Amino acid sequence: MKKFKTGLVLSGGGTRGFAHLGIIAALFEKGIVPDVISGTSVGAIVGVFIASGKSPQEVLAIFKKGWFFKYTKLHIPVDGLLKLDGLKEVIQKEIKAKNIEDLQFPFYVSVSNLNTGSVEYKNNGPLGETVLASASIPILFSPVKLGTDLYVDGGVVDNLPVKPIQNHCEKMIVCNISPINPKAKVKNLIQITSRTFYMNVNARTNEIAGSAAIYIEPEGIDKFDILSLSHADKLYKLGYDSAIKALEKQPLRP
Repeated sequence: MKKFKTGLVLSGGGTRGFAHLGIIAALFEKGIVPDVISGTSVGAIVGVFIASGKSPQEVLAIFKKGWFFKYTKLHIPVDGLLKLDGLKEVIQKEIKAKNIEDLQFPFYVSVSNLNTGSVEYKNNGPLGETVLASASIPILFSPVKLGTDLYVDGGVVDNLPVKPIQNHCEKMIVCNISPINPKAKVKNLIQITSRTFYMNVNARTNEIAGSAAIYIEPEGIDKFDILSLSHADKLYKLGYDSAIKALEKQPLRP
């Protein structure tokens, strides 16, 4: 017998993460609550709040306060153009757990080790620092030191982190919010950097989709900028509607 009944996998995708919240809201509404969560980048940020016991609506309210740009500082680009200075502080303020293993739900964070060049899936250790590392897109954001090594966004190696839970779940719900839009206009250095990054992280999408009980990729989400906060409610609804549609097509028992 598998250890967990239902696993939830959340991809990276910047501020498109509002769609993750809509997807989770739809799942909860249908009585589907994951027993384990695995996430990378914004999927790790969304996942850690859900794993702490907060509802999607509560997390949406926290995110809409503007933490992404409010706490991001432009600095001399020694190791990154921007710094996510306040993300760890927001997590520490809003979540009581100090370590990953203290969360209400089992939770895996995908991070990329710059020293070894490999992906790691952490389910224990310091909460804020690990999630911060998972969200640090190379070049855009500074790496994070965990122990003796430097870490960046887990999506560099694995943007859909099914690996740590796939052999332990009866079924997986996989949510991808970072497909590439071939018609998107690339106007500046930050957009070029982020687009180059996401060109790499979509390589295994089809393979992973085939292993999921339900695979959700909101139609049209590729049109939304991954660093813009102006479409939070639209993304939330897009995620919600996509999940409802997916569940109607392939019902999943709670």
